[in-house]
Amino acid sequence: MDSIDRLGLEAVLAFRAAVQEAEEQEVCAVGKLDGEAIVTEIAVTARGNESAVPALMPHLERGDVVIHNHPSGRLRPSEADLRVASHLGNLGIGFYIVDNAVDRIYVVAEPVATREVVSLDVEELTAHLLPGGSLSRVMDGYETRDAQVEMIESVAQAFNGDGICVAEAGTGVGKSLAYLLPALRWAELNEERVVVSTATINLQQQLVEKDIPLVTRLLGTKVKSALVKGRGNYLCLRNLDAALSEDSLFEEREEDLVAIAEWAKSTKVGSRSDLAFPPNERTWSRVSSDADSCVGLRCHFRERCFVLQARREAAAAQILVVNHHLLFSDLAMRLSGAGFENTAVLPPFQRIVFDEAHNIEASATSYFSESLSRVSVSRQLARLHRRRRGRVLGLALSLARMARDEKIVDEIASLSREIEERASTLDALTLSLLAEEGTLRYVAPLTEAARSQTLEPMGELQLAIAALANRISELMADLDESAQESSEAYEIRIVQQRLLGYASLCESFRRLSEVADRIFWVERKRFSSGDAFVEFVVTPLEVAPLMKEAVFEPYRTVVCTSATLTVRDEFDFWLSRVGLKDYARKTVSALCFPSPFRYRERVLLAIPSDSPEPTSAEYQTFAARIITDILEVSEGSGLVLFTSYRMLQETFEAVQPSLAGRGIAVLKQGDDDRGRLLNRFREDISSVLFATDSFWEGIDVPGETLRVVIICRLPFRVPTDPIMRARMEAIDRQERSSFMEYALPMAVMRFKQGFGRLMRRHSDRGVVAILDPRVVRKSYGSAFLESLPETQRSIKSSQLLLQDVESFLYAREPR
Repeated sequence: MDSIDRLGLEAVLAFRAAVQEAEEQEVCAVGKLDGEAIVTEIAVTARGNESAVPALMPHLERGDVVIHNHPSGRLRPSEADLRVASHLGNLGIGFYIVDNAVDRIYVVAEPVATREVVSLDVEELTAHLLPGGSLSRVMDGYETRDAQVEMIESVAQAFNGDGICVAEAGTGVGKSLAYLLPALRWAELNEERVVVSTATINLQQQLVEKDIPLVTRLLGTKVKSALVKGRGNYLCLRNLDAALSEDSLFEEREEDLVAIAEWAKSTKVGSRSDLAFPPNERTWSRVSSDADSCVGLRCHFRERCFVLQARREAAAAQILVVNHHLLFSDLAMRLSGAGFENTAVLPPFQRIVFDEAHNIEASATSYFSESLSRVSVSRQLARLHRRRRGRVLGLALSLARMARDEKIVDEIASLSREIEERASTLDALTLSLLAEEGTLRYVAPLTEAARSQTLEPMGELQLAIAALANRISELMADLDESAQESSEAYEIRIVQQRLLGYASLCESFRRLSEVADRIFWVERKRFSSGDAFVEFVVTPLEVAPLMKEAVFEPYRTVVCTSATLTVRDEFDFWLSRVGLKDYARKTVSALCFPSPFRYRERVLLAIPSDSPEPTSAEYQTFAARIITDILEVSEGSGLVLFTSYRMLQETFEAVQPSLAGRGIAVLKQGDDDRGRLLNRFREDISSVLFATDSFWEGIDVPGETLRVVIICRLPFRVPTDPIMRARMEAIDRQERSSFMEYALPMAVMRFKQGFGRLMRRHSDRGVVAILDPRVVRKSYGSAFLESLPETQRSIKSSQLLLQDVESFLYAREPR
């Protein structure tokens, strides 16, 4: 075929010049097609020799073409050509071969014709929310919110312009509808998949059960959506079968296991949330799906696999609702080689909405960290070899059977014991290094104790793991072909890879002085029995580069929204942490959409002027007294937020008897499951909840149940936190202020989340009390107060403050 049938003149001349420049060797280029399916522009990506060229094809899109030449003049594709063409063709990308003169062309794979993008009609979308629009017809009492309409316009522009939209939407704006209306309409018009990622299961359920059905009804569309959960939420029939078989060997009958087995006969989805009872955690871990035990195509239960069924449903949906952790697991697989056009954990997609986006840095940090402990090592070893009532179980038996050598079982057992012993030694020695706070960061130059009690025993553990992994490789290599393809062999390789991953982490720790972009630290963990063990962790110093590579560069539209993304109405801190500060590769819009709630009329900010400093010995006594006084005035209905569990416990012990004497139930985080605790708090209107950590955000308790929020201390992270300390030191090394640029903004955003627990509906009304005097005595305190909506304020001595609280809570509301 003549090249002019497929290539424009400019493309011919450009490729010909590239070949001449490469001295007639092989050249690889990416071509862009015009509306007539003619390549009009090319970009050279690689140069090789007379018979091969690297297949470097960055930023390929569906409908593009990969072009390379054969210097021999013979255009017949090689085996390597066919493999590459097959892979690209499945992604909708064409593959052409030309001669050096670019006179002739051979089309190995045709590119898929690209669809013309249909832009969103912004006026049509906003009309749904205007007076007389479809939303007012299906929702009684609905009133148009200007901020919501403006946010829709901003999100729609990001979809139309392949841009990045950052939106701080105050409580009550209705941000879910503001991004779902554009997302669903885009998915319908362009047949593209959109992923909506959140931090909490509560928001996921709200989206799937309430908001998406509402938007589907408003738009009159049939776009399908799916809630995608991690595989640990699903029953694995293979693991269930193994657990039942193991228990039958010992004539045991575990009640939860029997109940799950009965449920498995009738369940259609196999999701843990569909169980009629909360299963024992240990039991569920035995039967749930996990990547380590999944044998894929080799599984006898594949046709009934609940995870596979869920993935099929996801593949058929155009709106996927996921959590941040699951999304980052998908992105990590894509960065590791799965590519952005293939199915990884999720089917391929091109546009993302991050709700609760203030958590992105923490979620990415958590997911991209690596860890090991003697517990995780033992879990993998137990899959190879374990004893129960004197009977040997595990994959070592399968390996011995396939190799026809019973001695292998004892050999694997011996190598495993060596690993267990060295892991226990490392654990015990490192535990003795930990101070009361239970964490330790390793920084070069290391102390002699850190070297002798962690790094040296870690080297011994690494060698022991390598010995077992190498022996497994030797034994597997000797198996016949059918045995090597068995499900047992596949599972053994998974265990081997996990162990090698632990060995690699040991090597990273031992060479930490050579790695500047990672944080090396350990943390004391505890079993339910109270016994301690150590977890060794390697964490990225910054996630901004990962966010750029995994999210902002490959995906066409990214929307990030939350009620708390700014400090003093500025986005600089959040943008810098996720890699969007001064980002120039795409248009980034960052806008605030204020809450429609009447904070000035409905919220009193109460700050006792006589509060001692939080570091003083008198502070705990003062806090307990004023918390008691405020909650007696309000007759309960309060949420008390702490920054440490120790202070929570001490305050609870001091306050609970007095409040209980007045008939006020005092609930405490840790006394019950989080969900059940919240339900009890909602149902008992006069109850009080003492909480820390996760209760600062993500809880929604409108109405009379919550009329008072008390913030005991400004939520600065503990300065000894290894990740916090390392990131602050990195800023300090650049002769900048880590307190002003990192610690303070983080605390302000957390503070805004705590403040936001009070007003959840237009009709809510109440008091936010801040007991920490630094908010008014320190110069940086203004950063907290100026980041809040305008409210009524009372900054007085405790007794006068209590009078203002009482007057505000019991004042007659204007009609």
